[in-house]
Amino acid sequence: MAKLGGAIIESLVYHYGTSEVLKRLSDPFWFQAFGAVLGMDWHSSGITTSVMGALKKAVNPKSSELGIYICGGKGKYSRNTPDELLKISEKQGLNSKDLIRCSRLTAKIDNNAIQDGFQLYLHSFIVTNSGEWAVVQQGMNEHNKMARRYHWHSSSIKSFEEEPHTSIYGKNQGLILNLTDKEAAPARNGILELTKEQPRIMMNEIKKLIMPLRHELNVTDVNLKRLGSVLALAHETEVRNFEELILLKDLGPRTIQSMTLVSEIIHGTPSRFKDPARFAFAHGGKDGHPFPVLTKVYDETIETLKNAVEKARLGSTEKDQAIKKLSQISSEIEKEFIPNDNFDKIIEMERNNAHKYGGMTVFGKSKRPEDKGSNQLSLF
Repeated sequence: MAKLGGAIIESLVYHYGTSEVLKRLSDPFWFQAFGAVLGMDWHSSGITTSVMGALKKAVNPKSSELGIYICGGKGKYSRNTPDELLKISEKQGLNSKDLIRCSRLTAKIDNNAIQDGFQLYLHSFIVTNSGEWAVVQQGMNEHNKMARRYHWHSSSIKSFEEEPHTSIYGKNQGLILNLTDKEAAPARNGILELTKEQPRIMMNEIKKLIMPLRHELNVTDVNLKRLGSVLALAHETEVRNFEELILLKDLGPRTIQSMTLVSEIIHGTPSRFKDPARFAFAHGGKDGHPFPVLTKVYDETIETLKNAVEKARLGSTEKDQAIKKLSQISSEIEKEFIPNDNFDKIIEMERNNAHKYGGMTVFGKSKRPEDKGSNQLSLF
């Protein structure tokens, strides 16, 4: 996860700059899709901990090169944030007092100013060498073990008092006390009236993302036209004869499938991430849903992406542009694509073939299926 996550961040910085990385991390749909591409359970609260932990491991050793630093983390590591920010500020000439204040404010607001039944247990503070920052933090409801994630981006904050988040999402828990809601101004000015106020249930409801308790993927979890166009691009011979894909001819169909979804993570627009479960079809999930993590494909994706960025930095951009083109071609195919009812059969085929690609879950290696029938299927 650290290797692939680091390669994707490096590619994002190369193409779009550090500010875009913070913008992506502060978008909950992109974040969830990113975690799914890295092989995490698409619906799990563990995505937050694992993704930020992997990024910290991958990005910080290259911080001076990338211009991005990741501080904090889960539990006790969150308390290291002020010291980490102090060291970074001394090295980069940043205002440490201001950054530490922002870190503490975001945590205080999400733990105290928003009374939603979730106790923070993870605080990740991402800062660039220009002083721009983002925060990804998560709280847990101790009664039902559900999680809620809070996203911040410094460039979008007009006031810490009124709707400072880029997004908050989690399952609706009923009425909450949200002192950062713009309609809560009277409550902020009159502390004795707090219990009489009924602020809106959630800010930024437009970006609502609710994860089910089940682990398996259902047909309703993904946009079938988008998923189908990715599978068609990867597996249909005529589609793969696109002139733009000649430089990727050394990649097998299964890796092209994964690279197309990775390409979308790097180059896709925000509207492309409304069904983050779809990105689990890049490499699978560690819990076996929708299928085991395909470690051989995973490694090939990492090497392909790293190689393309390294060559692009040396002036040879052809392969890098070919990877970018994957997401564009997929979008073009989608316009005319009509999906069929093979969704469950596609998952079954991926599981049957997983042993060929080094399939792994937390329970061990994938085994060859007992049924030796055909593993080929018309993809949507």
